[in-house]
Amino acid sequence: MGNSTGIILPRAILGQIGLTTGATLDLSVEDGRLIATPVKSVGREHWAEAAVSLTEQPNDTEAALWHGFANQDDDSLTW
Repeated sequence: MGNSTGIILPRAILGQIGLTTGATLDLSVEDGRLIATPVKSVGREHWAEAAVSLTEQPNDTEAALWHGFANQDDDSLTW
């Protein structure tokens, strides 16, 4: 991560702000204080990439089965 350094937070503090281990935080400095704000993930984030990856795995039996479930207008959809 380049010039980054890690920071360890007690699990109790993470729990107080509704986070778990591995959560993403936005960090800023205000008046000499470090402010850590939880980053809320967007629902369906990365779904488009996951869908594309299914088509890139031709030897995957499960992925191949899904190709039979296309809808009539699928070609006109954009992610």
